[in-house]
Amino acid sequence: MNQTLYNYLAIFTAFLVSYLIRVLPLTLIRKPIKNQFLRSFLYYVPYVTLSVMTFPAIVQATQSTAAGIIALIIGVIAAFFGAGLLPTACICCVVVFAAEFFI
Repeated sequence: MNQTLYNYLAIFTAFLVSYLIRVLPLTLIRKPIKNQFLRSFLYYVPYVTLSVMTFPAIVQATQSTAAGIIALIIGVIAAFFGAGLLPTACICCVVVFAAEFFI
């Protein structure tokens, strides 16, 4: 198969799949969703997606994986005890700097 034709076919397929995923729910589901399990599932989808993209980046963004894991653990603890986003990020940066300095 010609490479150009293959590229256009791949782009069209990606467009079609992406478009259908967005349009089909709008056209097929007209009534409010009353199933509690499905509503709960749909509520947490954005958070899970963000977590799946973020956590590997946190661990792999450092020079050593151990420093990333230590910073992740300390960041979760800081957030659990009520630290905001900026203080938690600053704490994690300091932890990564110190961990990479000593490891």
